[in-house]
Amino acid sequence: MKRIVNNKGTTTCAIIVLWATMVIALPAQTFTTITSFDGTNGKFPYAGLIQADDGYGYGTTEYGGTSTNCNNGCGTLFKVTPGGAVTSIYSFCLESACPDGKYPYAPLFQTAAGDFYGTTAEGGTNNYGTVFEVTASGLTTLHSFLKTDGENPFAGVIEGSDGNFYGTTVGGGAASGQGTVFKMTPTGTLTTLYTFCEQGVVPPCADGDQPQSALVESAAAIFYGTTSVGGANDGGTVFSITSTGTLSTLYSFCALSGCMDGELPYSGLIEAANGIFYGTTFSGGANGGGTVFEITAAGTFTSLYSFCSQTACADGGFPNAPLVQATDGNFYGTTSAGGTADAGTIFKITPAGVLTTLYSFPGPGGYQVAGLVQATNGDFYGTTWAGGTDSDGTVFNLNVGLSPFVKAVPPSGAPGAAIRILGSSLTGTTSVVFAGKPAVFTVVSQTEIQATVPAGAATGIIKVVSPTGTYLSNVKFRVLP
Repeated sequence: MKRIVNNKGTTTCAIIVLWATMVIALPAQTFTTITSFDGTNGKFPYAGLIQADDGYGYGTTEYGGTSTNCNNGCGTLFKVTPGGAVTSIYSFCLESACPDGKYPYAPLFQTAAGDFYGTTAEGGTNNYGTVFEVTASGLTTLHSFLKTDGENPFAGVIEGSDGNFYGTTVGGGAASGQGTVFKMTPTGTLTTLYTFCEQGVVPPCADGDQPQSALVESAAAIFYGTTSVGGANDGGTVFSITSTGTLSTLYSFCALSGCMDGELPYSGLIEAANGIFYGTTFSGGANGGGTVFEITAAGTFTSLYSFCSQTACADGGFPNAPLVQATDGNFYGTTSAGGTADAGTIFKITPAGVLTTLYSFPGPGGYQVAGLVQATNGDFYGTTWAGGTDSDGTVFNLNVGLSPFVKAVPPSGAPGAAIRILGSSLTGTTSVVFAGKPAVFTVVSQTEIQATVPAGAATGIIKVVSPTGTYLSNVKFRVLP
């Protein structure tokens, strides 16, 4: 059972839920449980999925696998096909004392080169967690945390536009031990950019503490994130930080009486197409069940929605995962409780704050915690932390009728740069166009194209024409100087 502990001395326990594998059809949408974990291929997929360049979903499970060095296993890396076949890629803690790490708690990140990077919350040489790389040759531990440079990375890493990796740890760092922001080179040289709680008295930590979520890099190459607690009111913060470690606290939650603006932002932010950041808080708001909010790069904050506004929380409650902006411009997310059976929901919310509950997980009770990913076929995929045939978690699909699209990796590059374009039906592609400029390209597979950013290209949408149709990129490709 996963515990999320904050500096107020409270522990939020995720209640394991058993729900049946089922298919529910609603107008213009279909929910399908496509597979159940069985322990040997993983147990409790807390982090959700990413779609890789081969079109398959990849993720981590917190427990399970073949190692006998941990109760319930030490966690796995897995691959899942659209048809639901799960393959375990790696089982953690293959050796005594777990030098390769244990308990991966965060999503994976795939680089433009096709390699995967991730973190384990514990294990490594010092048992404070690790950063690892997975290539065709296998898994390599790039860094074992020392506590003085951070401990327990609950979040994954992202690749910055400068080619380095950036992430957070929930504890450790110089003196205060309340969490860090770090930068790491592709070969594993780690620099602590910032240690939280260096300001003020502990507690509270005026600059925030215990960041549990991943960072997001803006178009201006500034990183943004949240701390789960701390700040001026001890309700958590939103912050920005440069690649050299200059941190600014943009907002401190619980600024309003009764935490009407939200409290405990356990999940991270996303930057929407309009340049504004969106996120969730686990609790607080007008009804105490958490919120959806927006915040500008300058720190202008707006609460968009408060959960548990309907009888018995039919709209969901306690969101514990980040949002995703889909190709229709709306945001999609999950709640860990509430809904018709108090087992969590999937919801859609417009940029103006109009929320629609799309699906309520069957009960009784429990937590659906992982976020969603929109695959290039237009559908959403996600994981449940428990439930399924063996009560070890599931992978599900939600089809709401959105069209297929293509995705550029990385999402930015200078003219002449080689990029990958991911999709679902790319065999036979006849043209690739960057905002009106034709590009030289090679079709690698039905799910991948390699292309060169054309000279004279401007920031804009990529268009791919294949025998099955014309596909547009989900976001504008940013052309660098």
